[in-house]
Amino acid sequence: MALRPLGLLDALCNRLYGWKHNPLYHAGALAVAMLAVILLTGLYLIFFYKLSAPWESIQRIEEQVLLGRWIRALHRYASDVAVVAVAVHAFRMFAQDRAWGPRALAWVSGLLLLLVVLVCGWTGYVMVWDVQGLVLAREGARLLDVLPLFSEPIGRAFGGERALPSAFFFLNLFLHVALPIGIGLMLWVHTARVARPVLLPPRSILWTVTGLLLALSLAVPAALGPAANPLRLAGRAPYDWFFSFWVPFAAAVPAGISWTVVLVVSAIVFSAPWWTRPRARRPEPSVVDERLCTGCRQCYLDCPYEAISMLPRDVGQNDEVAHVDPALCVSCGICTGSCAPMGVGPAGRTGRDQLVAVRAFVARHPVAARDVVLVGCARGAGGLAAAGVVEGAPLVPIDCVGNLHTSMVEYLVRAGSAVLIVGCPPRDCWNREGTKWLEQRLFHDREAELQPRVDRRRVRLTHAAHGEPRLVRAALATFRADLAGLETPDAEVHIAIDTTCDPVPDPVEVP
Repeated sequence: MALRPLGLLDALCNRLYGWKHNPLYHAGALAVAMLAVILLTGLYLIFFYKLSAPWESIQRIEEQVLLGRWIRALHRYASDVAVVAVAVHAFRMFAQDRAWGPRALAWVSGLLLLLVVLVCGWTGYVMVWDVQGLVLAREGARLLDVLPLFSEPIGRAFGGERALPSAFFFLNLFLHVALPIGIGLMLWVHTARVARPVLLPPRSILWTVTGLLLALSLAVPAALGPAANPLRLAGRAPYDWFFSFWVPFAAAVPAGISWTVVLVVSAIVFSAPWWTRPRARRPEPSVVDERLCTGCRQCYLDCPYEAISMLPRDVGQNDEVAHVDPALCVSCGICTGSCAPMGVGPAGRTGRDQLVAVRAFVARHPVAARDVVLVGCARGAGGLAAAGVVEGAPLVPIDCVGNLHTSMVEYLVRAGSAVLIVGCPPRDCWNREGTKWLEQRLFHDREAELQPRVDRRRVRLTHAAHGEPRLVRAALATFRADLAGLETPDAEVHIAIDTTCDPVPDPVEVP
């Protein structure tokens, strides 16, 4: 249900910016970039902050027109963008059903990262000690007083009976500085199960977003509310609702109800890996047929989740064989497309399985009945994977185009077809690198490459997100127009595909 609105948003941004520069595809990396901006601007601000006069020190920073004013504004606006980026990234992972199985660690650690960012922002606004800081401190203290953590209610400290001790502001400063260190450690955990993690967005997005925030900081400085006064009722103040969104609800209900809502929502969100997992049987992890494995290491290099390692085939030998760790394998099948001997992949989805399926497909669709065969990602391809036929072209759905073995493409071309492959935009591949590796195998001789005997003019790779069926139809029309200028090839009847090596039969014991 959530995939449809996400697809519409992706399609809109792709039309405006192109898939290479779609900021929604880089929300997670954009959040990391904003954290770097927050860190750099915070290092400057910390030198002018005084525990003994928190609001006054911020006021003096605001009076620094050349540096302090816009640096503080950039610090605040980058914090807001970081929260939005993390929320968008989490929504994308949920909508695309990428929270269960081996991905559960990334989901849970990502939610904890969001929580730490919110707490870090909370301490930052309390440090300012304006009206907003006082409200945040009071409401936070009221919630904490319900818990059996302190010998006396800490909310009394904000009643105005006595001045707040400098230790309070020191604690906020310490948390505000120490929590980013925790963010760095949690980022490491968050990306621990992926190979080649992308921590920063493309330069075009990075500098565009940073430049826009810088311009906004210069044009609209961050407002500073009146100094906090516990003896006065909180009046109007420039609240940052990205970090203070919870205050109206928390202030309107008893603290116990607030904690109940927090616990219920947290339980639902953190348990998403359990209730979003497939109701049917979980996809089988990849397996290696050691009789076919040549030790080329290509599946090990291509695996996006570091689920494949190379181990000695026998004790004491230098010869290696691939080994799949089922606990890390997400069953993406990218290793299938990388194995020239077709000796690795999920059960029923190896290269040899694909050859069996494509022979049956060609038998069902005579050459005279088609000019182009579509091979489309089941999660992208404009959402047309279940259509069966698109504009008269039969469509073969595949879990991920990275799973596609080039021998299947060769078989279709030699049977007389042209092949249009529709994958997800490379920035949004459900399995991270499927579209990227397929392009390398088709046109840049990456193992297992499409053989030179195949006419590349009759093979095309295009990209379409789930909400872009128009792109599939447009690519199909363009491909057909280009094919019209080519001579019609002769279809082969008996097609033999080189499987590189066949299984070696087990030795037969002679009595």
